[in-house]
Amino acid sequence: MRKRTEPVTLEHERCAASGLSSSGSAATALDADCRLKQNLRLAGKGPAEPRCAGDAAMKRALGRRKSLWFRLRKILLCVLGFYIAIPFLVKLCPGIQAKLIFLNFVRVPYFIDLKKPQDQGLNHTCNYYLQPEEDVTIGVWHTIPSVWWKNAQGKDQMWYEDALASNHPIILYLHGNAGTRGGDHRVELYKVLSSLGYHVVTFDYRGWGDSIGSPSERGMTYDALHVFDWIKARSGDNPVYIWGHSLGTGVATNLVRRLCERETPPDALILESPFTNIREEAKSHPFSVIYRYFPGFDWFFLDPITSSGIKFANDENVKHISCPLLILHAEDDPVVPFQLGRKLYNIAAPSRSFRDFKVQFIPFHSDLGYRHKYIYKSPELPRILREFLGKLEPEHQH
Repeated sequence: MRKRTEPVTLEHERCAASGLSSSGSAATALDADCRLKQNLRLAGKGPAEPRCAGDAAMKRALGRRKSLWFRLRKILLCVLGFYIAIPFLVKLCPGIQAKLIFLNFVRVPYFIDLKKPQDQGLNHTCNYYLQPEEDVTIGVWHTIPSVWWKNAQGKDQMWYEDALASNHPIILYLHGNAGTRGGDHRVELYKVLSSLGYHVVTFDYRGWGDSIGSPSERGMTYDALHVFDWIKARSGDNPVYIWGHSLGTGVATNLVRRLCERETPPDALILESPFTNIREEAKSHPFSVIYRYFPGFDWFFLDPITSSGIKFANDENVKHISCPLLILHAEDDPVVPFQLGRKLYNIAAPSRSFRDFKVQFIPFHSDLGYRHKYIYKSPELPRILREFLGKLEPEHQH
């Protein structure tokens, strides 16, 4: 019995031992596997977090880019819509184009009292007000030759009017668009001309500066005619020259054509930075660059000018003018292209109306930097005027 049970007992013990060892090794393996997985998880946390953070940052950047592109596209669409709308707006409201040509609402320099030209350094200048038509009043400045500045101190309007009959020539200056008769470059020109012995009479057209009335080509021309007649009534036999600048050249040729037709021409006409006609000038103006190749440019932008009664046809007017003509133009003029001034000269020079009169074109090299309104700075200007106008004046006047 014993013998038989021993092997059984031993066998059970071996089985138990083997069972225990197998279960222990299994547990050990399980623990090791768990630790390995945990270690792998712990080890994986390092690179995984930055990768997730990088992905999130990239998504935010992409979101910002999409938002920025959306805003940019919205702005571009608005600009495009505005760009396309402007031609239709101008076509439907021709008055807009007229305002852009006259720019009389742009009053520079600001905050100056036009009643006090002495504030602009013109201490030998008197301010007048004339009335060309009912409900129209224009402000006028009269600057006497600088040699008289001491005598002019404290003098009234009557003294200045009487001075026009003295032995000094007179220049009626017609300024361009925008600003007033007190514009900086205009004041500097008055000073130069005054120093050369000229009376300078200038004014603001109706609707400019402190002048009352609504601007129009006809009205501007009539204002100039009224001032010219006012000067002639007081100047005796003194020469009277007309000087127009920029848009003022259009007023000047309108005026001189009318004076020649009634056989009372001025003694000379000076055109500074002139154009041929307002359509060609509008097409060449820097403001028109962005629309120059727009389909129907002439119909949208130029026809409304004509329909508003604005022509300023210098090229036609010069064919009916009979007096000496001097044209001054800077090659680097960005507002009225130099070639328009040259073209006007080429039209005027062979015209039969000038066959008995001198026609001269004076270019100013682009290196001088006189651009549109600084020809007054030229040290050659006194010589140019002396040579051109000197032969027209009695010798005792300078």
